[in-house]
Amino acid sequence: MLIIFHILNFWRNLMLDNPLPHSLIEGTVIDRIDWTEQLFSLKVKAKMHPFKAGQFTKLALPTATGGWSRRAYSMVNAPNDEILEFLLVTVPEGGLSPRLDALQPGDLIYVGEEPTGFMTLEEIPETASDLWMLSTGTAIGPFLSLLADPSTKKRFERLVLVHAVRHEADLVYQDRIKALQADLGPQFHYVPIVSGEAVPYALTGRIPALLSAGTLAQFSSVELDLLKSFFLICGNPEMVRDTREVLQNMGYQKHLRRKHGQFSSENYW
Repeated sequence: MLIIFHILNFWRNLMLDNPLPHSLIEGTVIDRIDWTEQLFSLKVKAKMHPFKAGQFTKLALPTATGGWSRRAYSMVNAPNDEILEFLLVTVPEGGLSPRLDALQPGDLIYVGEEPTGFMTLEEIPETASDLWMLSTGTAIGPFLSLLADPSTKKRFERLVLVHAVRHEADLVYQDRIKALQADLGPQFHYVPIVSGEAVPYALTGRIPALLSAGTLAQFSSVELDLLKSFFLICGNPEMVRDTREVLQNMGYQKHLRRKHGQFSSENYW
């Protein structure tokens, strides 16, 4: 404990000594949730500019060389919440995530003042009535924010949340998902996928293969439709690339502002 205390004091001193970039603002960690040894959430109080559900910002800490280490993370909370919430994973060899994982309530953290990102409701064509949210790992974060926004449930007839992980313990925010099931009823469909162990209530495999085989549609009881379906894809680059290819083979097109399509994607690192 004494070692941890000295480490945290060291980083606090760095925060005071390093010049603060114009794009960052000071925040305070007010709570944390430890899901697994590597997976955790931070709740942060910071006066970031208003954001739209599905957007992201940057979390940052000063470095020992006078610079700043920063990385983009999506907000998990609804846009009208006063407290920002982020879902993170520790990468042992990473320059920032292990230090974020060391933070405790009361510690300083720095947040990008301006949110960004186009995975928002405004970017989805009005013709879409079924929203498919395909995610791996911590990329479920922006979808939880979308589902927390009352505008989402008003906008779509059916909402399908697909979350692929390696272990059952990685299926985070189950209390929030159960609350969505109770609140939205048949409008909301949750599809857990676990690849590293057998879980009775979950599918196994990769999102692109399960999508192509029709397994996702069968499991969720939501039919795919070229006119009604819109897909948001967020997660590791390999999944995003392969899912986009599968959708294109199925006749869906990438959505562009100048030409409406049926899917948009965002790599999560």
